[in-house]
Amino acid sequence: MKKGIKAGIALAAAAALIAGYAAANVGGGEAVPAVEVVEAAVLRQGSSGGEVKEVQRRLKMWGYYAGQVDGIYGGKTAEAVKNFQRKNGLKVDGIAGKATFAALGMNDSVKALEAEGGGSGQYTSSDLYLLARCIYAEARGESYTGQVAVGAVVLNRVDSPDFPNTIAGVIYQKNAFTAVNDGQINLTPDQKAINAATDAMNGWDPTYGCLYYYNPAVATSSWIFGRETVTVIGKHVFAI
Repeated sequence: MKKGIKAGIALAAAAALIAGYAAANVGGGEAVPAVEVVEAAVLRQGSSGGEVKEVQRRLKMWGYYAGQVDGIYGGKTAEAVKNFQRKNGLKVDGIAGKATFAALGMNDSVKALEAEGGGSGQYTSSDLYLLARCIYAEARGESYTGQVAVGAVVLNRVDSPDFPNTIAGVIYQKNAFTAVNDGQINLTPDQKAINAATDAMNGWDPTYGCLYYYNPAVATSSWIFGRETVTVIGKHVFAI
């Protein structure tokens, strides 16, 4: 997949984080990260998340940053990164990439970027968690392969020019998924769904490139029945 994470190190770290989400949030509601995560992305002003928080924490510990360690890459964080880069003989651009990560001692981030070629289009832990939520909400009664297949359809849509190019955009596209309309997308995914999301992101596609799936026992759209069937897994028909 063009945009999938193929570096096991990044997904392993993200999966560990999501396991913490599930364990800490078994009652539902908003999840709180249990550990930090390597998101393996180049960070710049406007970025957010656990990796930004780790950059801020290290810069603050060494006296470069006086703001809140809040995981939001704002102007103060960018200026702190510039000061750090200037002091360490790096390109002064306020962007945290491989060289800056290395100077900060964030070696896992460096390795993840190297494994992925240094690009910035990888999925993050938030993407993984959202995909797991979608899989759990849409297919928690299906086999493991059937759950991976639902995740693969989401990722195939991300890669398709006919759909939004982010996981959130695909999942929250109007009327795209029943689980969003009925609120089940907000359920806390179990470890099986998290693992299925991870496998889908690693490139396993039991649907062979399908963009649609439906349960013929409950589907009401005549349009979906007209799509070309590729495979059937459990109760779901997968189509293009």
